[in-house]
Amino acid sequence: MFKLADAAIETAKRYRVDFGDIRVVETRGQYLGVKNGEIAVLTDTTTLGYGVRVLYRGAWGFASGREMTARAVATTALKAIAIAKASRLLMRAPVRLAPEPAHTDFWQTPFLKDPFAVPVQTKLDLMFRLDAALCKNKKIRVAETSMHFLREHQWHMTTGGSRIEQVLLSSGACMVATAVENGESQVRGYPCSHGDQAQGGGWEIIEAMDLPANAERVREEAAALLKAPACPAGTKDLIISGNQLALQIHESVGHASELDRVLGYEESFAGSSFATTEKLGKFRYGSPIVNLVADATLPGGLATAGYDDDAVKAQRWHIVKDGLLSGYMTNREFCGRVGLERSQGSCRADGYANIPITRICNLSLMPGSSSTEELVGGIRDGVMMENNVSWSIDQKRLNFQFGCEIGWLIKNGKKRQLVKNPTYQGLTPAFWGSCDAIAGPAEWRLWGIANCGKGQPSQTAMMSHGSSPARFRKVKIGVHG
Repeated sequence: MFKLADAAIETAKRYRVDFGDIRVVETRGQYLGVKNGEIAVLTDTTTLGYGVRVLYRGAWGFASGREMTARAVATTALKAIAIAKASRLLMRAPVRLAPEPAHTDFWQTPFLKDPFAVPVQTKLDLMFRLDAALCKNKKIRVAETSMHFLREHQWHMTTGGSRIEQVLLSSGACMVATAVENGESQVRGYPCSHGDQAQGGGWEIIEAMDLPANAERVREEAAALLKAPACPAGTKDLIISGNQLALQIHESVGHASELDRVLGYEESFAGSSFATTEKLGKFRYGSPIVNLVADATLPGGLATAGYDDDAVKAQRWHIVKDGLLSGYMTNREFCGRVGLERSQGSCRADGYANIPITRICNLSLMPGSSSTEELVGGIRDGVMMENNVSWSIDQKRLNFQFGCEIGWLIKNGKKRQLVKNPTYQGLTPAFWGSCDAIAGPAEWRLWGIANCGKGQPSQTAMMSHGSSPARFRKVKIGVHG
């Protein structure tokens, strides 16, 4: 593949571009779904193609193709150069890329069991077992189980001398039960309900979820929610756990810290950010115990790789340190706007046919020293919530409201009654500023976001958010549904 890719690099050099690269990408995706005792989804697809990006006299050009010949690759490079020349007519200021050393390397997601080597029938047998277990309560009207496996093989060459081969692998699954009675429905999922819970790795990720051991609990909790009282409204203390805290991190910190969004490049489509650059190192994003770390080296992370699509080596850095805004998600184009001499490596593309853009890296809330039992013990009147069902956040990532699958009332330091349809809302810095306790490393878990959308045309990216349960004081609690 590198021999084929070299046709683009040589063409770019011949036209004396400022920078050029080609990413050859082969992707295999397998998706399985079982619903109410029947196969709902069963696909196994492979794509192969390449994207050529050039920076010509300060302007970007990009083109992609699927014909795997040196002549076609060179022609695609010429198209990218022609697009860059046209882009110069509308250029406000020339793009300048931060330097990055040339890298020659091979990197692969560590795994124990190749999920594509596991027979499809083995996967379906497990899913039908889960489906049958979920349906044992007559109130469960819809039982759904899904799995997906994704492998992306990349060959990346740049005019700067980088020659990087990577194989990225992820595996995910979930099950969801929907209970219905008297015109009301309630959903309960494991590990989550919005898309599969995925991590970087192989079939061992699915085995570690222990889905059969959780099917009965999921089924009975879905049914119990039908008769549970509605979550009471008011200003109360809140404990967030499960994938809900992951989504809170994603929406109110991850997207808010994408530097292209901060600089206004996403404003017409996906919005901007309140975390503007003059706040860097000064703005109190949360309480002093809040530390949020971006990490492209994190084992199991969906955004974990050896290098990003700018050919920048994977790194780890703070977005929020001791409560202060301390960093951004950056690429080589924009990092200099905040005084960085080198990108921190948050540039990725969806497949071969899209240009790389700034994306959220793996982003995690660092654990504290408490336990969930201690978090509960410190609350007189509060609610514990888990697993997302709805979300809304404004254009600046400031004002938000989230709805959860399930809640438990906490009274006088004890977890009491199950409640349904809980919601909470707040303003991002005030909310994170109210965080006064975080559970410790023993309860820290990595959650996957497999369907993050961004860009025009839209691209999908995957990343992970790690957290332990955390406590927030005096939060506005309400009811959805």
